[in-house]
Formats: sequence, structure tokens, C-alpha cells
Amino acid sequence: MKASLRKLFSPLLNPLERGDEPYVYKPLSRKILLAVSLLFSVMCAALVYLMPADADKGYLIPVVVFGLVAAVGFIVGLLGNERAVAKIWGNR
Repeated sequence: MKASLRKLFSPLLNPLERGDEPYVYKPLSRKILLAVSLLFSVMCAALVYLMPADADKGYLIPVVVFGLVAAVGFIVGLLGNERAVAKIWGNR
């Protein structure tokens, strides 16, 4: 299952997992990435819940941004290798 999901999300994961340069990975980084992704998904859900029914389409911009950030964080945090998590945090 994980292999098929990694293949599905390979356009996102491959650039983050590529490279030979040294990186610094701490196991806590993955947990923090997943926690931050959870917070972004909660913010996205709260915005959808609190959005007025007759709201302008411009209100969807933060929902889309928070949702995409949460999705990328979950994908990298759950499926990415140590190098991908370190690149998300900017560690080299």
C-alpha cells in the first residue's frame, strides 16, 4: 500500500528525496511536520465551517492554501524518506 501511494505521489516526493548533499534529520522533525499539518487541516476545516453561505469566492483562497499545505505536510510526513523531511525543514 505504501509503495503504491509513494508511486502516486512521486512527482511531489522525488524532488525532495533527490540529492547527495548531507542533511540533518531528527525523528522529532517528522512528528512536528505531522502536527503542523494537522493544525493546518484544522484551520482549513474551521474556515470552511465558519464561511458564510453567501460568501464571495475569494474566501476560498485561504481554504485552498491551508488545505494544500496540510496535504503536502501529510504526504511528506507519512510517505517521504528522511531526506524529504529534512528538506521541508531546510536542514542540510
